[in-house]
Parts: sequence; structure tokens; C-alpha cells
Amino acid sequence: MSESIRRSGEYEHPQGDGQAPAADSVQSADPRGASTPVNPEWPPPPPYAPGRPFAAGPDAHGGQGGADDGGTAAFPAFPAFPAGPAHASGSRRRARGPLALLAAVAIASAVVGGGTAFAFQELTGKDTVAASSSTATNVVPSSQRGSIAAIAKAVTPSVVEINATLDNGTSTGSGVIVSSKGEIVTNNHVVAGASSIKVRTSDGTSYTARTVGTDSSKDLALIKLRNASGLKPAALGDSDGLTVGDQVVAIGSPEGLTGTVTSGIVSALHRDVTVPTDENQGQGDGGWPFQFGGHQFNGDTGSSTTTYQAIQTDASLNPGNSGGALIDASGNVVGINSAMYSANQASDSSNAGSVGLGFAIPINTVKSDLATLRSGSQS
Repeated sequence: MSESIRRSGEYEHPQGDGQAPAADSVQSADPRGASTPVNPEWPPPPPYAPGRPFAAGPDAHGGQGGADDGGTAAFPAFPAFPAGPAHASGSRRRARGPLALLAAVAIASAVVGGGTAFAFQELTGKDTVAASSSTATNVVPSSQRGSIAAIAKAVTPSVVEINATLDNGTSTGSGVIVSSKGEIVTNNHVVAGASSIKVRTSDGTSYTARTVGTDSSKDLALIKLRNASGLKPAALGDSDGLTVGDQVVAIGSPEGLTGTVTSGIVSALHRDVTVPTDENQGQGDGGWPFQFGGHQFNGDTGSSTTTYQAIQTDASLNPGNSGGALIDASGNVVGINSAMYSANQASDSSNAGSVGLGFAIPINTVKSDLATLRSGSQS
């Protein structure tokens, strides 16, 4: 190697000019793309002299000429960086590659999954928000699970007040929004035989509505608001997952008091409740007539009746709660409130008010009947 190159501060191969390194030398990546053998015991080389041209050559001395004679110096065995750090950096890059790929796949999967669900709703027009035992829906944040205030805030916009004009008077009840375009599930006895229906949402907006389908055997009906959009559908949960003692919240419009919130527990499951199917059957003194345990409540149910298995709750329900929502601790609707015993207003004051005996149609019954109601079936 020329003396002029050594004076410049460049590193000289310790084995002499033109000699190959030992066979057990480590391969290090050269910045020019060449793979250069490097002895791992070498000390780190000093930095290149500023402004000094550098290029690979066929040997240590010739081929391209030295730097002093106008050419570029050739150092075939000269490392660009110390061997250890070069390999460590390469390992880190290789380790990060698969992790970055997995992260990208996970993000893409989440986007595709959400987009698929949205596309299905748009194509079918059935944008009901539904949860199941395999797809948990936390309408309220998990940290606020069971908070009545959080549940009320989240679900109240999905519950409406319904006023129906009947041949023999009026009927006041509640309903649960199941699509953003204004589909509402309620009790059949709230709207059966109605000549006109008016609905008021939680923000005070009023709509007219028409009956889409009814199922008197389950005391269910589906109505549709006219010229409505952007409404907030409720999350329909899984009533099969309920157990006795679970906390529940009821939202409805008792006595026309829109957005009333009460709470309680699931008192029992699979209760046989019998209600009238006659659309001309008026509401009794305490609300819609029903039979339970061999006794009649709120008047005579008449001769035309239907029986379904209901969720029993001690959440306070009163006339006007019919068709409203029974909600679990996560904010999912698990039932449609349908029958309640309220003491006669003319009774002794010690018996006045709710007695904690209410019933709701399980939401799984509603979900299984929703397609039939949407088809326009009138039964």
C-alpha cells in the first residue's frame, strides 16, 4: 500500500496488501453492495478522510489507480463499518419485518371486517345493531358497565314515545328503534287497530308513522317513521344469556313521560304470560290486561288471548312502558316491556304505584320475528 494512502488516515489491512483474511472471518455488508470478508477481531477502522474518494477495485493496488494519481483507491478487504454493529443492525431489521407484517395484516383484517358488516347493512337495508353470545357489544364503556347513568345516556336516544289513535280511544306506549331509517319495534297492543300513529323521539322531534307488520301471537309490531333518517338504532342483545339476579334498566314513556329510566333485576325467567289478541280490547285501569299465575291483572283479557314466555323484572313499569326497552348492564336491549301490574289509582294509597311485577318479551323472540314483521305480515 502506498505511503500517501497511509498518511491520509486510511486503514491498512493488518495481514498486508493483497492478502485475504482468515477463513473464519465474518461476512459484512459493504455499502456498495459487495459482501466483504472481515476478521471479527479487527478493531473498528478509523473514519475515512473527508473528501477522500473511495471505490472497490479488483485488487489492493491496481485496476483503477490510486487516489494520488487522480484515480480512486481500491480496498477490496476494507470494511465499511465494524462487523459487530453491522450484523446486529441487520438482525433487528429482520426481526422487525415479520412483526410489522403481522400488525399490518391485523389492521387490514379489522378494516375489512368492519367494512363487510357495514356493506351487509347497506345492501340489505337492515341496519339493526344486534349482538349475540359470540359477538359481545359494549354499548357503554367496559369501565362503566352497570352504570345506570351511562346506560341511560347511551340507550335513551333509541327509545321513543308512541301515541296511537284507536276507534275506541287512544293508546300510549313506547318503542325501540331498530334501524337508522326509522323502523321501530313495539307491542302489538300499542298500535293494533290504530287509524293514525304519532311518534316522538328523545330529542323532542315528532313523526307520523305507519304499521309495517304485526304478530298478535307474540304481541309484537313493527312500525316505520315517515321521512326519518339518521336515527340511532338500539343494540339488540342475547336474552338467552340472562340469569336471575342480573341487573336491568327499563326505559319508556309511562303516563306520557318520555325517556323515563328505572332499574331493577331479572326476577325470573320463562314466565307464562297471557295477553289479549283482540285489537278492540281497551286498556284497563292499571294498563294492558294480562294473566299470570292463574290471576288476571288490569282488567279482563277477554276470550281471544295468546301466551308467551317472558322475562320477569322488578324494574318499575307503569302504563306507557309497553313496547319500551329492558336493557342489560352492557347497554344491550334484552327485552321489550309488555305487561306490568300497577295498583289501581282508586285503591288505598298504601298500595299505589308500581309493585315490582313486570314482564318483557325476550329480545331473541323479537329478533327471530323481525323478518316476518318486515315482510308486512299482519297477524
